Order: sequence, then structure tokens, then C-alpha cells
Amino acid sequence: MKNQTRPTAKKRMRNLVWGTAAAAAITLSLAACGSTTDTASTSSGDTPDAGSGGYTIVTVPKVEGISWFQAMETGVDQFSVDQGDAVDARQIGPDTEDAAKQVQIIEDLIAQGVDAIVVVPNDPQALTPVLTKARSAGIVVIAHEAPALAGTEAVDYDLEAFDNAYFGELMFEELAKGMGGKGTYVGEVGSLTSETHMAWYNAGVAYLEENYPDMKPVTEQPYEDGNDDATARANALEILNAYPDLGGFMNASVSAGSNMAAVLEEKGITSVVMSGLSLPSVAGPYLNSGVMLSAQAWNPAGAGYAANTLALMVLEGKTIEDGIDLDFEGYESVTVTNGMVQGAAVMMLTANQFPNDEYPF
Repeated sequence: MKNQTRPTAKKRMRNLVWGTAAAAAITLSLAACGSTTDTASTSSGDTPDAGSGGYTIVTVPKVEGISWFQAMETGVDQFSVDQGDAVDARQIGPDTEDAAKQVQIIEDLIAQGVDAIVVVPNDPQALTPVLTKARSAGIVVIAHEAPALAGTEAVDYDLEAFDNAYFGELMFEELAKGMGGKGTYVGEVGSLTSETHMAWYNAGVAYLEENYPDMKPVTEQPYEDGNDDATARANALEILNAYPDLGGFMNASVSAGSNMAAVLEEKGITSVVMSGLSLPSVAGPYLNSGVMLSAQAWNPAGAGYAANTLALMVLEGKTIEDGIDLDFEGYESVTVTNGMVQGAAVMMLTANQFPNDEYPF
């Protein structure tokens, strides 16, 4: 079932992500990143001519301008390069984490008549009507980080990098180890409507209740930061002021982790154990210094690449079944169940993991 050119594409992709080209690609994506309005207004001109035979696949992230989705864009861009004239793949996202802005972008893409949309929803339920509309218009829809949409009329498939409950349990197990199995902790997510963030948090809390009953959350719900650095920093200051005896901090957003770590470092606080989502380039210095105990991730470039590969396979009429290869590490042999395609792409980040601070992303 595999396109015979794709193993070479995969090799190039790995070189991009794990070598110095990753930094250059991220720099390019930063330079190209504009406002939602500017991007949407120019995107129609990038669509291949109807007679060219090329597919147009557009990825819509939660928000543009943050490191996670800049890294995802490198995967989308590399996929487009690897497919040559066969595919025009690009990324267009809102300038703030706003489901309504994602809806407007998708409405514009429906009007343009793109062939496929890959979307990382801010609020899967809020996007259900417009995604269903896209599919009714004959557009292939692939979601990422939206397991609730799997098997519904809103998407062809939902792609997950791993089992979300396992990812959350792992995050909280690391937190429990660092805290000696007791004490108070607090969590922070990008949004309470972010399905995967809340899945990690809720699975982790349930795991602690069963295995570490002496660990207690200080709030009923996690804090939320909108994946915004300024909000995450304000939250960090508020949390440390409100809970001076806090033992642990779990972050489901990269912004939450980096800003809490920065504040802990500034204040010289060493009593708060940190475990959560991050990027190697963000977590690396804090892991090396001991401010962060543990961090985990999946490669956002890989998710972008694999999701676009899946979209192309659907467009080409290929069978989506257990064992197919989406041409990126962690997605070489996926499982397919009830509309969900799942890889095994968990990355554990540890201190001094990357020599000479050469971070892959």
C-alpha cells in the first residue's frame, strides 16, 4: 500500500527533525507566520490549478505563533516538499486559541474547495458542525487530539500519537515519584475544553486516587492558560502565592511548564516537583538544571507529517487498517479502531539527553 517514494521522504524528514535543519525550518516558519486574516486572505492563491491533478491539504492548528505549532508546521512543509507536485500542503491557524476563529478558517477552506483539512481542534464539539459541513462538501477531514470525534460524521479519522489515558498516567506517575507519593499538587491545561489536555489530567488524577491516596489536588479543576505565555506566567505567580506549601505541578500545556519553571528559578524555589508536556528545546535547560523533574512529548512535526500522510491515503482511496505506515517514527505500524488511528510516539525527556544542547525541536 505504500507509495514507493515515501521511505526516502521519511529519511529526509528524520534528518530535518533530528538535525540542525530543524532550527532553520522553525526560523522560516516564524518569519512566515502572520495573522489569521492575512493568511486566510492570501491562501486561495496558493491552491493548485484544477487541471494540475494536485491535492490541496490544509492543516489548521489550535493557534499559530507558539513553538509547538511552529514545529508542527515544519512537518507539514516537509510533507509538501516530499510529495512534489502531487500535493500542496500548508498550515493556517488562528492568532489566538479560539474555536470560533478555527470555524471561520474552515468555512473559508470549504469555500475554496480544498481537498482535505487536518485540524487540531480547540473545542472538538464546537467544530463538529463545520467539520460535518466540510465532509458533506466532499472534503476529507482528519482530526488530531480529538478522540471524541473518532467514528462520527465530523471526521474521516482522528489521529492520536498514543493512548491518552496512558500518557496522563505516565505524567502523574513521574510526579508521584518526585513527591514521594504524598503532598499537594495543582494542574494546568491549555483549556478546559481541550479534549486531550483534560483526558491526561483526569486520567492522571484517577491514577493518583487509586495508587497514591496521600497526594491531593489543591483545586477542583486545573488552571487554564489558553496556551499563552503571559497568562501562564500570571498563573504561576498566583499559584505559588496562593499555595506556599505546594508539592507538585503538572502541566498539560508547554506554556504552563516553561513559565512555572522560569518563575521557580527566579524565586529560587526547589520544593515544587514538575512533570508535564514540553518540547526538548524548552524543557532541556530546566531538566538539566533540576528545575523540572520530568517532561514528555510527542513530535509535533511528526504529527503534522503523519496526519497529512493519512489524509493523502484517504484521498487516494487506500485502505486504512491496522499496520499501515504513516511514514514517520512512532507511526510506522498504527492501530485503527472505530475511526481512531493511533501511533506509539511517546517521547520521554530527561536531563542531559541531548549533547551540546542540540535539541531536535
